[in-house]
Amino acid sequence: MFERIAELAIRRSRLILVVAVVALALMGALGTGAFGKLLGGGYDDPASQSARAGEVIDKKFGGETNLVLLVRASRGDIDDPAARQSGRALAADLKKEKNLENVVSYWDTASPDLRSKDGRHAMVLAHVQGDDLERDENTKSVIDAYTGTYEDTLTVRSGGGAAVTSEMGTQSGKDLVLAEAIAVPLTLILLLLVFGSLVAALLPLAIGLFAIAGTFAELFLLGSVTDVSVFAVNLTTALGLGLGIDYALLMVSRFREQLAAGASVEDAVRRTVSTAGRTVAFSAATVAAALSALLVFPQYFLRSFGYAGVGVVAVAALSTLFVMPALLVVLGRRVNSGRLPWAGRGRTATRPPFWGRLAGTVMRRPALTALPVLAVLLLAASPLLGITFGTPDDRVLPEDAQSRQVSSVLREKFDGNDDAALHVVIDQPLGKAPLRAYAADLSGLGGVVRVETSAGTYTGGRSTAADPGNKALGRPDAQQLSVVSTLSPKSDAAQSLVKKVRELAPPAGTHPLVGGVDAELVDSKDSIGSRLPLAVALVALTTFLLLFLFTGSIVQPLRALLLNMISLGATLGVMTWIFQDGNLSSLLGFTAQPMEVSMTVLMFCIAFGLSMDYEVFVTSRIKELHDLGEDNESAVTNGLGHTGRIVTAAACLLAVSFFAFGTAELSFMQMFGLGSGLAILIDAVAVRGILVPAAMRLLGRSAWYAPGFLRRFHGRFGLSEGAPAPEPAPAGAPELVTESRN
Repeated sequence: MFERIAELAIRRSRLILVVAVVALALMGALGTGAFGKLLGGGYDDPASQSARAGEVIDKKFGGETNLVLLVRASRGDIDDPAARQSGRALAADLKKEKNLENVVSYWDTASPDLRSKDGRHAMVLAHVQGDDLERDENTKSVIDAYTGTYEDTLTVRSGGGAAVTSEMGTQSGKDLVLAEAIAVPLTLILLLLVFGSLVAALLPLAIGLFAIAGTFAELFLLGSVTDVSVFAVNLTTALGLGLGIDYALLMVSRFREQLAAGASVEDAVRRTVSTAGRTVAFSAATVAAALSALLVFPQYFLRSFGYAGVGVVAVAALSTLFVMPALLVVLGRRVNSGRLPWAGRGRTATRPPFWGRLAGTVMRRPALTALPVLAVLLLAASPLLGITFGTPDDRVLPEDAQSRQVSSVLREKFDGNDDAALHVVIDQPLGKAPLRAYAADLSGLGGVVRVETSAGTYTGGRSTAADPGNKALGRPDAQQLSVVSTLSPKSDAAQSLVKKVRELAPPAGTHPLVGGVDAELVDSKDSIGSRLPLAVALVALTTFLLLFLFTGSIVQPLRALLLNMISLGATLGVMTWIFQDGNLSSLLGFTAQPMEVSMTVLMFCIAFGLSMDYEVFVTSRIKELHDLGEDNESAVTNGLGHTGRIVTAAACLLAVSFFAFGTAELSFMQMFGLGSGLAILIDAVAVRGILVPAAMRLLGRSAWYAPGFLRRFHGRFGLSEGAPAPEPAPAGAPELVTESRN
């Protein structure tokens, strides 16, 4: 297959490039519409109890409160005549907005719960209508129209879930622009340092451009038929630029190596495609397999990264396999044009002595060199013993974000947080007596300030005197109870309250549904946790099968999986130490909080896939030399001598794409960028440079072992190329696997 691709590139190089330019233009035109299709949110399981409670509230009660307007009197008290008059006018104007429902204000109800303890602030609560995309647009419209100074007597600021989601989407776009402004110039500089040639350095950027444009077009098409998160764009740009450069770097390096060895341009292309091209194809398959595991989760936030990740890997691999050989044919030896002053004439950008010497040193004393590295990685992983999980809220935003400031005021200056109340829904008729008894029981739970119902408000197990109740919470065929607590939203105590409410005996014959932000967190953790074993199993199984097809050994996949898990544990441990425990928070400018559960799963899949990317890079060259007759130690030493610099350069380039997101204002995007970049560097340096040669030395000839029936299967269906297969090993000796040349 790879030989046919090479011949096609040689015979039809200019036609391929013309088609590629047209395809790039079409993908770019489609991709520009992607941003109008992408959504914020997507952290909840649609089948969860909290999601079903939200559906009932939307259908029968006008929707949950998702917008809070915090109103402050410019002068004096919120009950001063001027402030009261303006507050009533504000509420009246909001009720006229066609995209708002359930508008409730302090001035309409005189409820002390909607007035701050110091009397300077009051709340207006509302529900913003629409699906995720419409809700975001409607929220921005209301915020633009009403926040700021109102009638010179009030200052209005926005908060609540809808406002937080809106600000997160806006901030994500700003973070993306800044990250790319940093990553692209740094990447070009590094490419110039690696290749020493302007033309050779620009080729990987061209493939990165193809990968990004193609994936944006994919996101536009998917966003037209299903929900796709706006944060998928961040992964697309980082992974598209990084993988495109990685794959092109491998191809260009091998092509220049062949030219330096005296091969003709055509022969150099053939050899490059049949070796580096094969490596790219297997590498892309392993990365895509890891990212496709995200599709098993019901949250479209995670599924979106699966869509984007698999798409960007496929486009990067296809453009590398078809466009890059055509470019190399057309350029020929001009690939070295634009040589920079520091680049020597004989420079090939491959096989420097350092990595070969390091591998040789490690293989002479494998235990002595590997044990300290393992100890450091295990120590780095130790914070995982205390890891806790959460979902994004206002604290992921910078401290000067309006919705975050509003949330802080609500927590500090009001009795209970109405915005974070639990919503208990009974979707069937219910008499007043059992409703009152149930509300009284709920109000007696620890941490609960009050329970509001259509039949009255309850505190400490008793009804509040002279409170007729909120009639908007009752319907002939349904009842809603609002459980307001003093507990910090998304804290362990708040999550425990969710479980207690769900365990409390309901009125006879009813099946209450519990929703609200804390219930959503509990359900999200349960949903992801229940599917995580399946996702991990799929990643491990597909990776094992692909590496077996690539190497013909069952030991190599197991060795790769074990080392990857160690490096991943170290990465996640460091991120826990930083972002959950709060270390470096003053330097990076974030608020410590539990690890964001969806982003942690995403980081696992990303880091695992990219680790396998470099696994294939290194193992392919080792396997190639082993199949040509070199012994295990020589194949590892020379293989790392050939690929060590390429892998290190590729890792640094890809890490730059991710580290650039360390400048993000959204803390979970900081964690994603820094964690992914760190995982790449740990894998490229500690794992590939030290642990791989140590493991290969300790395994010896058994590193290439496979049972006889699998050896025969691989001989028939394996896709790698190498030297002719040897005779079966003598009885009692390990069976070695090599591949027959296709």
